[in-house]
Amino acid sequence: MTADAQRPPREPGLLYTLAKRVLDVGVSVSALAALSPLLAAAGLAVKLYDGGPALFKQRRIGKDFEPFEVWKFRTMTPDAEAKGAAITKAGDSRITPLGRFLRRTKLDELPQLVNVLTGEMSLVGPRPEVERYVRRFEDDYRRILSVRPGLTDYAALDFIDEERLLAETTDVDKVYVENILPRKIELYYRYLDERSLATDLRLIARTLARLVGR
Repeated sequence: MTADAQRPPREPGLLYTLAKRVLDVGVSVSALAALSPLLAAAGLAVKLYDGGPALFKQRRIGKDFEPFEVWKFRTMTPDAEAKGAAITKAGDSRITPLGRFLRRTKLDELPQLVNVLTGEMSLVGPRPEVERYVRRFEDDYRRILSVRPGLTDYAALDFIDEERLLAETTDVDKVYVENILPRKIELYYRYLDERSLATDLRLIARTLARLVGR
């Protein structure tokens, strides 16, 4: 637990909450419609590659500790969950060649626009985490999960190449828990303290710029 866990999150007001939800719905509907050919092509490519399911769902912990299923295009072998940890690193043998491309371009994350549309996630907010890590830092997450998790935020930008950072270690779980996740939590707090419509729009723009430049 960090000292920041004791501080209540900054409350930006009802107008921001309403505007944020309008932004979430408007962008997710528009993006899903505009990207539907790409979504269909990616899903078909994953399905045809090895015959497994096109989509992968994983239980994450959302606002107020409510669990939900986060959606992604499947990037690993169909039996990946039985063969290793939930945290992956670059070079993981479970990742398919097609999956490596989807992960590098972040196209695997596009199905989460459905999570945004349904209100389980937001465009901007702390990234949703699996339960075991939330429980490990439960006092911190009690504050963090006062808001909806999001597609992007400061931590998502800083750790956009997280798999490469983990590539040099043999104990992925230890490095993630002791080094990476505490830094992410600090950045989650930064977002909670700075959140506003202007901050959200700035983070969306920065994320798009980083993705285009990859």
